[in-house]
Amino acid sequence: MTKHYFSYLALGDSYTIGESVPLHEGFPYQVVQLLRKKGLHFHAPEVVAKTGWTSFELADHILHTSLNEHYDFVSLLIGVNNQYRGLSITEFENDFEYLLKKAIYFAGNKPERVIVLSIPDWGVTPFAAERDGNKISSEIDAFNKVCEDKVKKLGGHFINITTQTRLAKNDEQLLASDKLHYSAKSHAVWAEKVASTIERNL
Repeated sequence: MTKHYFSYLALGDSYTIGESVPLHEGFPYQVVQLLRKKGLHFHAPEVVAKTGWTSFELADHILHTSLNEHYDFVSLLIGVNNQYRGLSITEFENDFEYLLKKAIYFAGNKPERVIVLSIPDWGVTPFAAERDGNKISSEIDAFNKVCEDKVKKLGGHFINITTQTRLAKNDEQLLASDKLHYSAKSHAVWAEKVASTIERNL
């Protein structure tokens, strides 16, 4: 009998590609490694993400790229660059709904196979030292509320990783060398949450 291999598409920005950590230490790769250790056969993740991408840029890229018609699981993590650039939350809401619907479509119209991760809070990082950290945090909370509400409405799983990223305020080991993105140690925590969600929905 041929083994069935599962496919996994990870959509996002710098947090999905694991900016400033080795490729295999980004959370999508760690997810696959965790699932393989459980004896599940997964292809390497397909990552469609770029540092600096806003929700609109990710949507635009998907529109002009030929991806597979179907994946067994899809994760989505987007929005930090919208907040960083001071873009409208209303526009983000429209983009995010489009992206979530697209993710559900890619997952064979099975919302239970779509996982949305909340936006990390870069307001606690040394990179944000000159800025108003509280303002950044409350804006990120507002963006995350949009994501969570859309997931509740359209289906899918919403995973909060923001709380974990805020621990970096007192633990620089959770940050990558650029002191803005997150280290392999943080990615491991996110990967654990994603992998267990996937496992429950197999």
